[in-house]
Amino acid sequence: MDKTVNQKAWFLVLPVFLVVAFSAVLPLMTVVNYSMQDTFGNNQFFWNGVGWFKELLDPSTDLGGRFLASLGRNLFFSMVILAIEVPLGIVVALSMPREGWTVAACLIILALPLLIPWNVVGTIWQIFGRPDIGLLGYVLNAIGIDYNYVSNEVDAWVTVIVMDVWHWTSLVALLCYAGLKSIPDAYYQAAQIDGASRWAVFKAIQLPKMNRVLLIAVLLRFMDSFMIYTEPFVVTGGGPGNSTTFVSIELVKIALGQFDLGKAAALSLVYNLIILIVCWVFYTVMTNAGVERKVQASSEPAAEPKPSAALKPVPALKPKEGVA
Repeated sequence: MDKTVNQKAWFLVLPVFLVVAFSAVLPLMTVVNYSMQDTFGNNQFFWNGVGWFKELLDPSTDLGGRFLASLGRNLFFSMVILAIEVPLGIVVALSMPREGWTVAACLIILALPLLIPWNVVGTIWQIFGRPDIGLLGYVLNAIGIDYNYVSNEVDAWVTVIVMDVWHWTSLVALLCYAGLKSIPDAYYQAAQIDGASRWAVFKAIQLPKMNRVLLIAVLLRFMDSFMIYTEPFVVTGGGPGNSTTFVSIELVKIALGQFDLGKAAALSLVYNLIILIVCWVFYTVMTNAGVERKVQASSEPAAEPKPSAALKPVPALKPKEGVA
């Protein structure tokens, strides 16, 4: 029986497309328009072409130097965050219970940091890390560690990284836990019969089954960490100096602090393009890796079953003499 195809269903999602076009496409076109013009106030714009883009990608200019420096900080921060949060999230997911009332308790506890707004998280860690009234800063200084995220670049970086790990590791853990829960019990039973170790079960069963959720976790965490703005801006304000000034903070300084709309528009477009390209690279690499594992597993010849020593061939019965 052929399935009936009804193209009229597209009219149901047409309002959504119109809303997206109004809220996303039109502002994007406005940014593209600003990126090719210059203004001296009074709503007067002058055509500049690709001049802002050339200046942005030229490290010898002030704009290019600031952009490339903040871009390097962004990439370093994102790589550190992924290197910490993804393995830590997997460990937390593997340590969580699989049944009972403790499952709900663990899920609620893990979801609590995700429910806190970004600006509140920044305020919490700003107070928590202060050496005069904050618990963390006071304890570290009391035990002999000179900690001050306002004046020390290393302390500022450690504070921002620990704050992000505390805030977002739960997301990776919840995604990994969902992937683990989707694995049928038959896989674990077969591994137990074969006498597989805990590491072998993780490597051959759990990790391949979490491939999709790990891809989602890596993409989400990279995009969030690469676009981070609120937490470091509230805690350090981009300082000390420019040590924690990421591209988003630099963009706000140019757009709102200096009111250079052309430079800010060009920077936002390049910023958006970099995020899309890196996410596409992540997706392509991880997807191809999963396909290669499947092809390799399907190309391996299946092991022939060995005859059991306990099963012996039954001799054929010979008819007795005199029996027809």
